[in-house]
Amino acid sequence: MYTISRKLISSGLSRFKHYRINMSTKSALVLVAEGSEEMECVITVDVLRRGGINVTLAGLDSNNPTKCSRDVVVVPDKSVDEAMKSGPYDAIVLPGGLAGSKAFSASTSLGKILQEQEKSGKIVAAICAAPTAFKSHGIGLGKSLTCYPGLEKELLSSYKFSENKVVVDGNLITSRGPGTAFDFALTLVEELVGKEKSSSVRKGLLL
Repeated sequence: MYTISRKLISSGLSRFKHYRINMSTKSALVLVAEGSEEMECVITVDVLRRGGINVTLAGLDSNNPTKCSRDVVVVPDKSVDEAMKSGPYDAIVLPGGLAGSKAFSASTSLGKILQEQEKSGKIVAAICAAPTAFKSHGIGLGKSLTCYPGLEKELLSSYKFSENKVVVDGNLITSRGPGTAFDFALTLVEELVGKEKSSSVRKGLLL
């Protein structure tokens, strides 16, 4: 018969509590629609999950396979409506792609979700053409942002435009395009769980 000392039990419980405290409880909802930019979508989901963030990939209209801008088919985890039953989320993220961004802009139900997210002070993020959906739904008006080159003409009347790869203004995070997707996602990791974790993920990706 084995005897386990109180000291050993106490040490084990201490390590378990430390592990639980350091586990990320942060969550993110990443949207995808027909015509979304697949690199921006998949890189964001991948990097956030590497950062220990609980990510749900939600289809704008359903959880059916969704054809993206370069004909890559992405299968969402859930529809947006279903995903919101598990909310709220610490971040809601919109990938770019012109057709996908137009779908985001036209969705009144998504607009209400984004407005509630902004009202709660939680992160709203978009990359490439997707910041145009923010304007459509009145998100972050007057703040600084960036977008895909050329689309700033649509945003200048409502925002302060920047050419930086990633722009953070309060809870509004935006980025420029496929080539800045890693920087965008790593910034989200930093904002959600800290610079140390973001740096660790960056190092593992050899960036």
